[in-house]
Amino acid sequence: MLDEDTYRDWTSAFGGESSYEGGWATGDAIRFVGTDEDGDSMGMIGFIDVSRPEEFVSIEYTGMVINGVDDFSSDAAKSVIGTHENYSFAENNGVTTLNVDLDVDDDWEDMFNEMWPVALQRLKTIAEQPAR
Repeated sequence: MLDEDTYRDWTSAFGGESSYEGGWATGDAIRFVGTDEDGDSMGMIGFIDVSRPEEFVSIEYTGMVINGVDDFSSDAAKSVIGTHENYSFAENNGVTTLNVDLDVDDDWEDMFNEMWPVALQRLKTIAEQPAR
């Protein structure tokens, strides 16, 4: 899920090509970047608040990338500051379950409710592919 190639694949459900810059260890800075419909760089900026590999990852957002510029003060950026995105993994009899918990501003809720099911279905498809 967090491997760069796999990440690019399943997160394409959020529109366009996306990637991340940074790491997944506790305290790491991380930028999730892609392009908007005009080809400009856009995304979210945060840090890994908690990372327990194969168990739990919590991202806290601190700003946005808008038109290729890191933004921590616009209304759009302020709407994500302090937002958390949490991934919890649980294994039972060889089956891993992923739970995603988001605390997002109401302005973002409809978009995420539309896009996350598509992204998670893509991730499920990737995870269920036979090992190569």
